[in-house]
Amino acid sequence: MAGHSKWSNIKHRKGAQDKKRAQLFTKLAKEVTIAAKEGGKDINFNPRLRLALEKAKKQSMPKDNIDRAIKKGTGELAGVEYIEIRYEGYGPGGTAFIVEVVTENKNRSASSVRSNFAKNGGNMGSDGAVAWMFNKVGQIIMNSEGLDADEFMMEALEMGAEDLVVEGDTFEILTDHTELQTVVEALTEAGYKYEEAEIVMLPENMVKVEDEEMAEKVVKLFEALEDNEDVNDVYANFDISDELMEKIMG
Repeated sequence: MAGHSKWSNIKHRKGAQDKKRAQLFTKLAKEVTIAAKEGGKDINFNPRLRLALEKAKKQSMPKDNIDRAIKKGTGELAGVEYIEIRYEGYGPGGTAFIVEVVTENKNRSASSVRSNFAKNGGNMGSDGAVAWMFNKVGQIIMNSEGLDADEFMMEALEMGAEDLVVEGDTFEILTDHTELQTVVEALTEAGYKYEEAEIVMLPENMVKVEDEEMAEKVVKLFEALEDNEDVNDVYANFDISDELMEKIMG
């Protein structure tokens, strides 16, 4: 599990540099709309919406955008009919990718995701092609400054967490995907602040990519998929060292 943060760091580094705020807000709004449609607008009875709103607020998404997205989900405002689709595929060097899409046009999304794979040394697979290599889990990221890892792990386990991964100055708390909200609430009540909390697809085993040229190809595919307007999340099982990642990402 420890390798997971290596590739998720791309998102964090990229997020810090990414100036495409409009694209980010569009993706966040889609998640809010779907969550509201699925479980209503009361966050006390809709954990998915609560997490989506927290994520949107952490990214400084304007309140008007959030309110509109909720109303589109509940039908108070007219909106497009979004559908969620998962695509699976293979990247360079035997890496595996899961691509989660939210779209109003299934044909367009399938074509663009397939094109992303084809143009970047990968190929899209059938349903179930790589999903068996991943586990659906809750993931909470928080700063570990001033905290003892062993002590905190015992506390987190008592709150319902399943594992703790220490990565530099970051704690990555892993939960059963159905328990994410419960653990988030327990952490908050105990006075801890977290940076991110979401349900992710965590690879069971990582594929080490040590060749610079291959690493560049893998990251290029990852970024192409991330930049696809219909793609909400990308998960992959590659493990690129921090040193190599710094080198290829400048």
